[in-house]
Amino acid sequence: MAYFLSTHLNSTLWKLKPLALKTTSAGPLLIANQRKYSSKDDAGSEYLHRSVVPTMHYQKSLPRLPVPKLEDTIRRYLAAQRPLLNDEHYSNTEKVAHDFHNGIGKQLHEELVAQDKRNKHTSYISAPWFDMYLCARESVVLNFNPFMSFNPDPKPEYNDQLIRATNMVCSAVRFMKTLRDGLLEPEVFHLNPAKSNTDSFKRFIRWVPSSISWFGAYMVNAYPLDMSQYFRLFNSTRIPKPKRDELFTGQKGNHLLVMKKGNMYVFDVVDRDGNLVKPAEILSHLKYILADSALAPAFPVGVLTSENRDVWAGLREKLIEAGNREALGLVDNALFCLCLDEEEMRDHIHISHHMLHGDGCNRWYDKSFSMILTKDGQAAINFEHSWGDGVAVLRFQNEVYKDSTAKPLVGPKTQPATIDSASAVQRLEFNLNPELESGIVKAKDNFHAAVSKLTINAMEFRKGGKEQLKKKKLSPDAIAQLAFQMGFLRQYGKTVATYESCSTAAFRHGRTETIRPASIHTQRCAQAFVQQPGQHSVEQLQGLLDACSKYHSQLTKEAAMGQGFDRHLFAMRYLANTKGMAVPSLYQDPAYAAINHNILSTSTLTSPAINLGGFAPVVSDGFGVGYGIHDNWIGCNVSSYPSRNVHEFLQCVQKSLEDIFTVIDGKPIKSSSV
Repeated sequence: MAYFLSTHLNSTLWKLKPLALKTTSAGPLLIANQRKYSSKDDAGSEYLHRSVVPTMHYQKSLPRLPVPKLEDTIRRYLAAQRPLLNDEHYSNTEKVAHDFHNGIGKQLHEELVAQDKRNKHTSYISAPWFDMYLCARESVVLNFNPFMSFNPDPKPEYNDQLIRATNMVCSAVRFMKTLRDGLLEPEVFHLNPAKSNTDSFKRFIRWVPSSISWFGAYMVNAYPLDMSQYFRLFNSTRIPKPKRDELFTGQKGNHLLVMKKGNMYVFDVVDRDGNLVKPAEILSHLKYILADSALAPAFPVGVLTSENRDVWAGLREKLIEAGNREALGLVDNALFCLCLDEEEMRDHIHISHHMLHGDGCNRWYDKSFSMILTKDGQAAINFEHSWGDGVAVLRFQNEVYKDSTAKPLVGPKTQPATIDSASAVQRLEFNLNPELESGIVKAKDNFHAAVSKLTINAMEFRKGGKEQLKKKKLSPDAIAQLAFQMGFLRQYGKTVATYESCSTAAFRHGRTETIRPASIHTQRCAQAFVQQPGQHSVEQLQGLLDACSKYHSQLTKEAAMGQGFDRHLFAMRYLANTKGMAVPSLYQDPAYAAINHNILSTSTLTSPAINLGGFAPVVSDGFGVGYGIHDNWIGCNVSSYPSRNVHEFLQCVQKSLEDIFTVIDGKPIKSSSV
């Protein structure tokens, strides 16, 4: 369930511009060109910048995530089911859905609305969504944790592992201090930055009471986003517990957790006064760790974080009983985890495998995020997903990349501080008994069995991209999603459940909503391109593309406004379960299970800091499709398990994109055996 990231704001918010106040919302993550954090850069080394507007200034006045009307949810649900079902099955599902609407669903909806009104401090989906993640018993590896890799530093000599690690750690601490001291620029999407992203507006809005500040921003077409997840970035760890894990966030840890060859080290990166330790000292400590001749432990404790959550919960208790409470406390309280790996990366596929799962031994997958640096200076973030949906992580990653490359605090000529790193750096030792050693061996075996089944492949389509599509007034995201539908139809001959994540961070405690890209429009268009080549004129095919684009844009807008159907149905099922009610018939319908068996799980990401991102399929017979739509090209990073052929799928997607861009150019498509 690695519900990753989504970056639809360019297409979504511009469409929202004319909407009335009560229906206006910002969408998911933000494309960099409209996300300018133009506060005063801090001349010292403690802060990234000093925002004129306090970080959490808009939080109290953010609009609340709406509970959709039940009739709208049922209508949208049936529309999403239509391309997946034959007439007989659809007729049955339609009856079940209408019975739900007129019966138990009406009662559940009314109770959900009443419950939401009693909890105005949060959103109706927040608690159920936390529970979904924390109650899941599968390993977080592959099932939940995604990765995002950084672009290289533009200055090659700064991609040295030690130099880059030091600069990124320093930038991360500066981000943390800027955030905690309320000086981080609030997350705002600016539709008219000439008015809203100005010093004069910020000086004005800072004096508007926080209870109404959102409305002040709205008046100049600026949309503040929820930042309630940000505090979980640092000093945070997912703690395994029987049946339901817990999220721990400490307040006092000033140390960094560093892993190398499965060994674990800690040292302070914040001093007693709350200031960043001198960069030359951090450089010295990391150099000491990299030079440490300690062998890889025969029983690396970190691999336990890759286990089934109940198994790991039991073994963690055994670790505590064996006298490891203090060591575990240092891990849990650490600001974050830095993984210094010995491998050099061969290509993007190697990077994807390495950053998504690695070898299992040099990771602590339960930390809110781990910063991974390979021997050749490739860097990435792997993050635990229960605490947040990537909004905070991407902002953090963008800021760290910008700061560490534009204002590095150490360089190739920097001399490590003359300091006794041997006394400043503590290598953690764990007391292990035979039962724990056996558990580690089993965890290793389970880990390798799981990751050995994963295949990742990538594709770059270089014959067109965002610019060409926008000139033709087509939604770039709609066309990419259509290519996946065409590709799957060409490969397997059918339409299947498809998931695209969309952030609802425009709302207080918003999480995500689902866009359902498989529609009657994409099905009709895909069949015309794939199964009926030559039977349609170029103009007819262009009309089908236009219909897909318009419908997908509508779905995207609805999802960003909290008007999908997935979260509403999920919340009502969760409510019925908490009340001990029998499972309503809608949720027992095989069609409901099928539409939530997301064979195509997709997510898009575009950022100047990010090279690529990825995640595993959410079902054993699925694809995990990470993609980016750039000005003149489209990239895909796709994963699968043995029951699917990812190489062939990408060939089919490539052919689909070629056909689409051929038609866009006004030319007829050629049939192909691909």
